[in-house]
Amino acid sequence: MLKKILKVIAFIAITLTLIPIFAFDFWWIRMFDFPHVQLTVITLLAILIYYIKFSFKSYGDLAIISILITCFAFQVYKVRMFMPFYESEVKSEKLTDTSKSISFLTSNVLQSNDNYDLLKNVIDSTDADIMLFTEVNEKWSNYIKKQLRGSHAYMIGVPLDNTYGMLLCSKNELINPEIKYLVGDSIPSIHTKIKLDNQQLIQFYGLHPTPPMPQHNPKSTQRDAEFMIIADLKRNNRLPVLVLGDFNDVPWSGTMKLFKAYSELLDPRIGRGFYNTFSTKSKLLRWPLDHIFVSEEFRLIEYKNCTSIKSDHFPLYSKLVFSPENAHEQKPKQASKSIIERAQKQIEKLKN
Repeated sequence: MLKKILKVIAFIAITLTLIPIFAFDFWWIRMFDFPHVQLTVITLLAILIYYIKFSFKSYGDLAIISILITCFAFQVYKVRMFMPFYESEVKSEKLTDTSKSISFLTSNVLQSNDNYDLLKNVIDSTDADIMLFTEVNEKWSNYIKKQLRGSHAYMIGVPLDNTYGMLLCSKNELINPEIKYLVGDSIPSIHTKIKLDNQQLIQFYGLHPTPPMPQHNPKSTQRDAEFMIIADLKRNNRLPVLVLGDFNDVPWSGTMKLFKAYSELLDPRIGRGFYNTFSTKSKLLRWPLDHIFVSEEFRLIEYKNCTSIKSDHFPLYSKLVFSPENAHEQKPKQASKSIIERAQKQIEKLKN
């Protein structure tokens, strides 16, 4: 009986390992990008049980254990860069000049959530210079503005009842802030330049695309195209760039890897850990959906998940230092012709 169960696990492991490889936009394929770490753990447990309980006297047993080991090796390889032994992509730096530092908070408040005081605790404890809130309706927008009006003079947002409302609050001056609808008239994004304390301008993009789920969007086409459009904007911008928000995607997915490669942005998670931000409701089923990506001019001072606000997402806090003189030490790999073509095709899908 145990062997039959392990055979089923082996079949599931290889199926779920292979499915995300196929570049289809259907939700029932893209959803398997998310529980990758959980699948890796299950595969490892199956290998250990098989090794302890059974002798490998038949070709069938050898085939099953070989399949499981191959799947496990591939699964680990896919997420290896988020393990602590991997070299950090965004280098760490101790704060020396406060005029060059800037801190960010992104928090999906969960539109139906009414634990306003818990968010206030996070706002007060982090005191981030730039705060991006998603799933903001009129009630959340009014509450946040009331809390931050005295400290964050610059605000732009669009409260919506469709769970895609956004609000950006900043201590630093926002230059030419805009709400744009890149992929649909109900999915906004925030585009603005931010003036640092040393007067340097940086380009900021705040995102919250739809997840590939039937109740939100049966395909990932819009989400994936929005990433590539933002990456395209970055490539044509001479300013340092920062992208922040609830991406509704995990950093090891094919789409996110393409976005990262095409935009030539850096991920602070690499070499530091997963920092799972979703879901707060389950300790077993968690993965990183909230992100900050930066250009090579930035270094990292601090990166952490904040305490729960009773949303389904943990708020994500990061503190950076602007260090253009050291940008050459963490230059991203230049996007290849193949990467550029794939990204452009993803944008074209939106038009078809």
